[in-house]
Amino acid sequence: MPNAPLPPVATLGMEACVGAHHLSRQLLALGHDVKLIPVQFVIPFRKSHKNDFRDAEAIAEAVQRPTMRFVPTKSVEQLDLQALHRLRSRLVGQRTAVINQIRAFLLERGIAVRQRLRLLRQALPDILAQRTDVLTPRMTRLIEGLMQDWHLHHAGMGAIMSLVNADCRVRASGVPANQAPSRMRFMAAAVSTC
Repeated sequence: MPNAPLPPVATLGMEACVGAHHLSRQLLALGHDVKLIPVQFVIPFRKSHKNDFRDAEAIAEAVQRPTMRFVPTKSVEQLDLQALHRLRSRLVGQRTAVINQIRAFLLERGIAVRQRLRLLRQALPDILAQRTDVLTPRMTRLIEGLMQDWHLHHAGMGAIMSLVNADCRVRASGVPANQAPSRMRFMAAAVSTC
């Protein structure tokens, strides 16, 4: 039906949650006005215990407030970049946990290593080779396995940062991403996802 009338445009309010950006893009394509509201701004409008009806009522009330702050709908590219940052953050946390576990195992056997990744990375081969008086063969194998985990997390973080940097280069306005300090590239990419 080429001449079918378009449905009336409606203002639709939703909590900004998983899947909300996808649904928002679909509704925007149909011509509706979509307002995504952060969950913490909906909660004050809920009158009692949480259920679907009360949530819908609170969202309807919140979307009509003139001073309400809404979340802009994210594009697929922005969601992809956000996913990369979340993965990197998880890998950083896991790498830190592995390093702390290595330090704890060594400290339990009276071997103290100064803080800093570089210092631990430099000291571990000598410790594993020379401290057989306090490290059993089993503990040496465990620490070697943890070192492999550490290197896998580090490699994963490098791969993710390569993807983020490539995205920065594509979106940069004349300044190649490899000329900016790495911390600034990461921050610029993080800011652009908001």
